[in-house]
Amino acid sequence: MSSPLPETPATPAPTHRWWLLAVLALAQLMVILDGTIVNIALPDAQIELGMTDGDRTWVVTIYALAFGSLLLLGGRVADYWGRKRSFIVGMIGFAIASAIGGLAVNTEMLLAARALQGVFAALLAPAALAILTITFPGGKERIKAFAVFGAIGGGGAAVGLLLGGALAEFASWEWCLLVNVPIAIVAIIGALVFMTESRAHGNTKYDIPGTVLVVAGLASLVFGFSRAEEGWGRLDTIGLLALGVVLLAAFVLVESRVSNPLLPLRVIVNKVRGGAFLVSALTGSALLGGLLFLIFYFQIVLGYSPLLSGLASLPMTAVIMVTVGILSNVLPKIGVRLPMTVGPILAAAGLFYLSFITVEGNYLLEVLPGLVVLGIGLGAIFVPLQNVALAGVEDHDAGVASAAVTATQQIGGSIGTALFTALYTSAISSYLADNASSPTAQFGALVSGYSAAFVCAAALMLLAAPIAFFLIRPSKDDLLKGGTAVHMG
Repeated sequence: MSSPLPETPATPAPTHRWWLLAVLALAQLMVILDGTIVNIALPDAQIELGMTDGDRTWVVTIYALAFGSLLLLGGRVADYWGRKRSFIVGMIGFAIASAIGGLAVNTEMLLAARALQGVFAALLAPAALAILTITFPGGKERIKAFAVFGAIGGGGAAVGLLLGGALAEFASWEWCLLVNVPIAIVAIIGALVFMTESRAHGNTKYDIPGTVLVVAGLASLVFGFSRAEEGWGRLDTIGLLALGVVLLAAFVLVESRVSNPLLPLRVIVNKVRGGAFLVSALTGSALLGGLLFLIFYFQIVLGYSPLLSGLASLPMTAVIMVTVGILSNVLPKIGVRLPMTVGPILAAAGLFYLSFITVEGNYLLEVLPGLVVLGIGLGAIFVPLQNVALAGVEDHDAGVASAAVTATQQIGGSIGTALFTALYTSAISSYLADNASSPTAQFGALVSGYSAAFVCAAALMLLAAPIAFFLIRPSKDDLLKGGTAVHMG
């Protein structure tokens, strides 16, 4: 792999670009919704397969572990092996793994399928984003394309809840996994028709030491944060998190010295892109963690069915889509700094509003306004976020840079879920200690826990505003240029 590979044409004819965007968006939707759609399936799957609560947790953790730890390697494989080829192989593998999971007859088979899903998602996701980056190298089309892709990423979780609820209620939990197969078939056909191959040029030798360090480091972090849900003071939690930090520090040291780094430091040390990566991590933590506890509130406290829970979450997705449509048209005029500063403030306000939920649960007054404001804020973030994070990245690094964006969201989600779970558990204990004799103590304790999680999510989301204001300061023209011509001053 040490011989140079020529850069092959990657941009399809203009009439085909938007069809290609539809294919890439479909792939993005499949990867994103798979997280929440499986959560809907878990209660029924646990009963049918006889899973323990620990096994049920591993169904979620093992996917995050494989996906998060292999993302950077998947991005480099896409760069060197070919982005179209990686996309198709990733899609085929993801579909096969989903079919295995849907046909699982025991816990081991389901866990193996989920691990395989994570492996192929780590190849598929960065390939899709890299193809988007080089297909829309600049101009207003780039802004619209990234806006659509970002909206799918933000709304996909809620779509997964709705689709999962419908499948669980009217079909069976198996279809929450099997549904990926027809989606993958459509995406593969679209890729074969509309996608052209592209590869990195120049030095394409793999960085083996860097690969080993980053895979082990990210795996330790993801696993450590998943264990933190059971207590931050546990020896295994502290050990795994410490090991992850040490390994990633060693990874950075190696990357600064090798001639063919897995993740060139130029991708992440740029002030504007670094700010975008931080905003991405904070948004991922707040969104994934916040939605999880909102669904718990709907189903456990309010007694909603899985389908009704998905429908109750849908207004946020609808508002995101509307916001994306409006903002993508005015972004060239206002630039990215304003929406990326105001967006986190609005999203934080929406999450904070949700912290005032009660056991009685008036959806129209206590939940809907918060979802609307949260949707507006998230839409304002998603339109420019990935565009800014990938602006100025050379074609040679498109795959690994795209993987870095996804990795920040994945790690952010792991951190958020673990942190919110710890606060949720603490809040429940405190409430029960003060209200043990109350006839509604059980539900009151749960609502207290959910409120604590929403307040923490709001605080994390609010941190993104000053980061965006002080670090993400490209000019309006920078966003339009995209590609390698961007000046990030």
